[in-house]
Amino acid sequence: MAKMIIGGRKVDARDGLTIDVTNPATGAVIDTIPAATKEDVDRCVAEARLAQKEWAKVPLHKRGAILNRFVDLALTHKEELARLLSMETGKPIVEGRNEIDNIPTLFRGFVERAKHFYNETIPEGTEPGMERTLQIVTREPVGVVACVIPFNFPCDLFDQKVAPALIMGNAAIVKPSTDNPLTLIRLCDLLIEAGVTPGAISILTGRGSKVGGWLCGHAGVDFISLTGSTEVGIQTAEVAAKLLTPSALELGGNDAFIVLEDGDVDLAVEETMFGRFYNTGQVCCASKRFIVHNSRKAEFTDKLVKRLGKLKQGDPLDEATTIGSLISEKAAIGVEEQVALTVQQGAKVVLGGERHGAFYQPTVLVDVPKTADVAKDLEIFGPVVPVIGFDSVEEAIEIANASIFGLSGAVFSRDVGKALTVARALECGGAVINGCSFFRSCEMPFGGYKMSGIGNEGIMCSLEEVTQIKTIVLKNVLAA
Repeated sequence: MAKMIIGGRKVDARDGLTIDVTNPATGAVIDTIPAATKEDVDRCVAEARLAQKEWAKVPLHKRGAILNRFVDLALTHKEELARLLSMETGKPIVEGRNEIDNIPTLFRGFVERAKHFYNETIPEGTEPGMERTLQIVTREPVGVVACVIPFNFPCDLFDQKVAPALIMGNAAIVKPSTDNPLTLIRLCDLLIEAGVTPGAISILTGRGSKVGGWLCGHAGVDFISLTGSTEVGIQTAEVAAKLLTPSALELGGNDAFIVLEDGDVDLAVEETMFGRFYNTGQVCCASKRFIVHNSRKAEFTDKLVKRLGKLKQGDPLDEATTIGSLISEKAAIGVEEQVALTVQQGAKVVLGGERHGAFYQPTVLVDVPKTADVAKDLEIFGPVVPVIGFDSVEEAIEIANASIFGLSGAVFSRDVGKALTVARALECGGAVINGCSFFRSCEMPFGGYKMSGIGNEGIMCSLEEVTQIKTIVLKNVLAA
């Protein structure tokens, strides 16, 4: 049985209760995990607060060496980790390997960024009365960071949250999804093996509604980094507000994928294959609303349907599989219901539309009215392409911005100036020209507008999020 890690020790839940972790593609139980109690959460936070003080005393270069040792260990166990990730998530083994391959880029990137994350000095004489005073602006660890991680890219988001927290001297408490926590438990094992101070990295398992709530509402947590649904983000923000706990929330999206009249349809189709069907469409910044000029709709749809015929859906551990299952049968039923609603609102299914257990067929919907729920705020977290027509650039922008979400967006045009105009008009945190909205480099700030979240993640900006500013004033230290 898998165990939690609290204070550097592998432990069961205080009351011994467990939860099964199943393979969504087969329904087989892979392992069981502890269902943490509130007492477990309290103990974990207390241990983390003590360990953080010791971990912060480790010089930066030594913390970096430990995290780089972790990277080496993860790569040594790459196939084991990728297979475990594939089994508990339902994503193809090839995608599992890709996710493990991102560990060195992110961990090593944050280590290098931290080494060049310099303090600043406000020179003397910048304002009257300060002629003899120096002000040194420093950064200190924020303390204990709660890292709440969703099911869809557990390893990538572990990297994005845990690496910056640890390199800056914080303690990190990981709360993984209940659906697929096993790979992250193993990664926490490897961090301890690499030399992270026991207690500075912990992992709590159990239902998010309970364990996540207890963790994020704990007075001993100093910062919350959460990726999840907008509903969960709002609940977390409400809990955090009671303690003024700062938070970074990366939430839902319903990204617009706009193909203008002069867009390259062949390119748009290829980008759709990656941008909508990777991880079976379970991607926060996947393109989800396909807003295509009415003169190109038929061409786009016909070519996409033909291209989708080359996908092989099946056993995620089969090397030939190119699209796996959803995270659970419940999730697949949800997609099935959303497609049925969209058809009820006027759309037509031209490909797919069937569910088999946790598997949902790649699906294309045409004649989707811009008044349909999916054209605005209904986020389908699965392999579904709803095609919405438009006649003018202004109408395309209007449809795109009608959503409460604003994570990412995309526009296809051979006219770069026109594409830039549309990109700048989109109300979202990132806009891709001639590519799908599913674009997240390790370096870039990633976050959304509106109901898609608060704050940003990425090597460029995460160190600011997990540190706090202290100004040290050397008053009248300079000779007159």
